[in-house]
Amino acid sequence: MSGRLEETVEFLARLIGYPTVSSDGNLAMIAELASRLEDSGARVDLFETPDGGKANLFATLGPDAPGGLVLSGHTDVVPVADQDWNSDPFMLHESGGRLYGRGSCDMKGFIAAATVKARDLANLDLRRPVHFAFTYDEEVGCLGARSLVLDLQRRGLRPSMAIIGEPTRMRVIEGHKGCCEYTVRFSGLEGHGSSPHRGVNAAEYAVQYVTELMRLRGELMLRAPQGSRYEPPWTTLNVGRVSGGVAHNVIAGKAEVDWEMRPVQDSDFAFVKAEMARVVDERLLPMMRAVHPQADIVTDVIGEVVGLEVLPENAARDLVAGLVGANGADVVSFGTEAGLFQQMGMSVAVCGPGSIEQAHKPDEFVSLDQMRSCLDMLDRLCRSPVLVEDAA
Repeated sequence: MSGRLEETVEFLARLIGYPTVSSDGNLAMIAELASRLEDSGARVDLFETPDGGKANLFATLGPDAPGGLVLSGHTDVVPVADQDWNSDPFMLHESGGRLYGRGSCDMKGFIAAATVKARDLANLDLRRPVHFAFTYDEEVGCLGARSLVLDLQRRGLRPSMAIIGEPTRMRVIEGHKGCCEYTVRFSGLEGHGSSPHRGVNAAEYAVQYVTELMRLRGELMLRAPQGSRYEPPWTTLNVGRVSGGVAHNVIAGKAEVDWEMRPVQDSDFAFVKAEMARVVDERLLPMMRAVHPQADIVTDVIGEVVGLEVLPENAARDLVAGLVGANGADVVSFGTEAGLFQQMGMSVAVCGPGSIEQAHKPDEFVSLDQMRSCLDMLDRLCRSPVLVEDAA
């Protein structure tokens, strides 16, 4: 392995060693990233959550000036509970040209590469600043990025471009669907199972709610935009969890439904929200309250993350395409933090090592070839006239 690749793999091993599952903290990993970037000469700011358990990192190399480029990644990973791994998920294992470990591709591989390359960037006479944005809780609603965007806006900071290093197999991505997640809580009236008419069965109403979602799934297929490049081309709905009740012979007093929507267009988002509100307000709640006036249906918004809109003019897309030698850009169905940065006025592209097909699975890996390609992209970035005045 070349020196930079070997150094990046060693650093990736350290990052994988931090079990930054979204339900836990990321402070130890953030502290190491901050130390490494400060050693490279970066100006580092940390933004902690109110409870002090997690933090975003925003660091800058180069001039204290408007604009510039952001290299961005999320530090959190999904759980490994109930997954059958062939090695310790929080200890990097190399085999057959692959680097195994939780977060290796999603997305500590990119974070490791960007942080290692910071030293090279620091040695350049940068004409524009290069920023590093490492966030928490992307996997549970992009909570960290949503908070970071507000912090940057309060400080009057608005970089011009952003590269989000999610695993795309180093393809250039210019658009993706949004991701909206909800938990709906049903409160009914418990009673003996022999007299279901005297209670309000929350589980039964949860099933009716899910049935309506499945009805909308079919309608959304018919609403797919003409020429949609997404796979599938329509807005999708998924029911992730349905729970309720305590025993066979007890009317369920409580129930919950977790579901998500990945809209391809804002009109679908509005359509689904309006339809489900109508179902609740005009049908389900009146039926429940006819028996028990205190019955209720409450929807908790876990996250409503906008998609990355495909724009005819996108400087970040064009920059990254030139760096990786691509003559076009794709779209994907999975979500990222990119749309949040786009809403700030940045041009944004998604490009990073590894495949989304490996993410969230046991024995997650990123290949050495992909890591080498990522470092090659960052090497070319160091020579780009976007950053360096006299670059060839």
